[in-house]
Amino acid sequence: EANCSIPKGGPIYISNLISPLTSVPEFQNSVLRQLQELEAELDSPQLAESEDICVDDLKILKEEELVEMALKEAFKEDEHVENASEGLENGSNSGYHTRSRKEHAVENASTSIEPSNGCPGTDLDGAATDRKNGSKKQKRRRMNDRHVEDTYIKKVDELAKIKKKQDEDKATAKLHALNAISKISEGSIPSSDKIERMKSLRFTSSSGKAKSADVKEHIPVLYPETILCVEVYHNIRKWSKVQEFLVLGRQTLTEIKDKICCLTDQVMQKAGRYDPSGYFLIEDIFFNDLRDPCAVDYSEPIFDWLRNSPDDAMKKWESIITGELQQKQRSVLGSVTPSRLPHFKAADMHKTRFCDFRFQLGARYLYCHQGDCKHTIVIRDMRSIHPDDVQNRAAYPIMIFQLKPRVQKCSVCKITRASKVTLDDKWARENPCYFCDYCYSLLHSKDESPLYGEFSVFDYLHE
Repeated sequence: EANCSIPKGGPIYISNLISPLTSVPEFQNSVLRQLQELEAELDSPQLAESEDICVDDLKILKEEELVEMALKEAFKEDEHVENASEGLENGSNSGYHTRSRKEHAVENASTSIEPSNGCPGTDLDGAATDRKNGSKKQKRRRMNDRHVEDTYIKKVDELAKIKKKQDEDKATAKLHALNAISKISEGSIPSSDKIERMKSLRFTSSSGKAKSADVKEHIPVLYPETILCVEVYHNIRKWSKVQEFLVLGRQTLTEIKDKICCLTDQVMQKAGRYDPSGYFLIEDIFFNDLRDPCAVDYSEPIFDWLRNSPDDAMKKWESIITGELQQKQRSVLGSVTPSRLPHFKAADMHKTRFCDFRFQLGARYLYCHQGDCKHTIVIRDMRSIHPDDVQNRAAYPIMIFQLKPRVQKCSVCKITRASKVTLDDKWARENPCYFCDYCYSLLHSKDESPLYGEFSVFDYLHE
């Protein structure tokens, strides 16, 4: 089996949401019409004059990119602080020089009025003051540089510690994986019985991966093609979904019928009474499987009942579409607009494709086989095929979900899964009681001859 991808996205499923009557050709025409409208809108002059759409804000960033962006923002803040401090320092120095210039002007004016003894002391004092201010400015710059450098070093040390911790975690995980592999290689290989049990517990789910059969034949998909999602529910637990398939619109109904797995088929095969007949009831059409010469038309007795007992058929139809309570109220109060029976028809299943009939998305339809084993089927979704879908027609229908089977263990050893079940067994602890082959042979036979026969035994198949 090979894994194949399923395109992400799709509609939002809402319970009890049913679409109007539609078909595959109608869906393809609507998609084509929407594409043409979109192309016309993209080619319109108004859109050409508008600004380009930027999708950078929708980008998913990794942890390393986020850390790098945070560091850049932190460095920008430090640069702003440094520039602000330098601006304040320059402003203070300029104010000091302005004041000193004013003082020098006052002093020069005073000396011009009252001459000194000829000692130019004012010029020497100004030069000394400038040298002091320059040394203070250099000291402040050095202090700021040291502060920024210490901040960067602290941040780098923190990132280094985080990186070291991540590397240690990765190394520990690799070590555990290597230990597990070495244990398996030393001889802890599961036995054939365990492998068989593991195979029986294996199931697929709709989490983005599907398992398709390894098909050697390759048939290219014809375009345009539509993919439908079909769900199959349990015959007894009507609310439990057991299988889900992706099927092409050009495939026949028999192709998905052959993929449906039911325990009743296996039981009838074991009993030698397998019946290849069956039908799908979709809207008002019975699609009968008549491929086998021994197949029986299950819809024929239903048509006879509709013709011979129209009143009973009408009551049954009203109870189906309105419910028993509404039917009782209608019998008491009366009905102004009586309902009508649909005009049921019959068709061959192997000659009918999914694109040949109309249906409702989300509606519950009927699948009947082996006489009276009935399943609910739902066509849940319909979409155009995507390049990420499997492009081999021979691989469809693809099963994307299968319910995990419930394995019944042996009632004696409680280890091995059961293969037989007994009824009315006097030496059994339970009724019915489940046995594996080994425990059954120990308790019920000696030298291949039965010890007693006052019970019924059957092959047990897991649900």
